[in-house]
This record gives sequence, structure tokens and C-alpha cells, in this order.
Amino acid sequence: MAQHAAKGARFQAVTANRLSDGEVVYWAADNRWVEGFADAEIADGADAADALLARAIPADFEAHVLEPYLFEVLEDGAFYKPASVRETIRAAGPTVRLDLGKQAGA
Repeated sequence: MAQHAAKGARFQAVTANRLSDGEVVYWAADNRWVEGFADAEIADGADAADALLARAIPADFEAHVLEPYLFEVLEDGAFYKPASVRETIRAAGPTVRLDLGKQAGA
């Protein structure tokens, strides 16, 4: 599995791409894939992150998503945000057209 979180990152989340349409999805606390980063479960600490990733990859995960992985998340006041530019773009959508992707609905 790919891992895009820095070693020692305190907060992490799990992401993947849904196989049916390629949409970026996140693992939520209710054990399902969701489209919005705001609905993603955030793990606090390495052990919690490992447990979160383990829950996101049950035996049949390959029928639904492509290669889930952990990525670093930063605390931003009462909210969280992706730490890397890559994950910020994945969460929002294309950078060349703000009328497309998830940012278009915001």
C-alpha cells in the first residue's frame, strides 16, 4: 500500500479512488467510503492510523476502491485539512477550472 503520510505525523486519514467512477473517496467513522474530506475519520497517532487503515481494507476492498492509503492531515482550528498540495487537490478537484470538481459545489 502506498503511504503519503510523513513518518511521525500525528493526524492521518485514509483515501482511495472508487472503482466504479474514479471519484476520490475517504474512509468515514461509520465504516464506509464518503466523497467529502470533511466527513473523513481522522486518526490521532500512529497506532490509531494503523487501525484506521486496517478497517478500510477488509477482504473485499478491491471490489470497491483502488489501493487505500494513509495521508497526513493538519489541525486547523476546529477543522482539519490535508497537509500536502497533492491531497488538497484530490479533496477539491482540478486546479485549472474552479467550476469543476468538488470545489464547484462549495
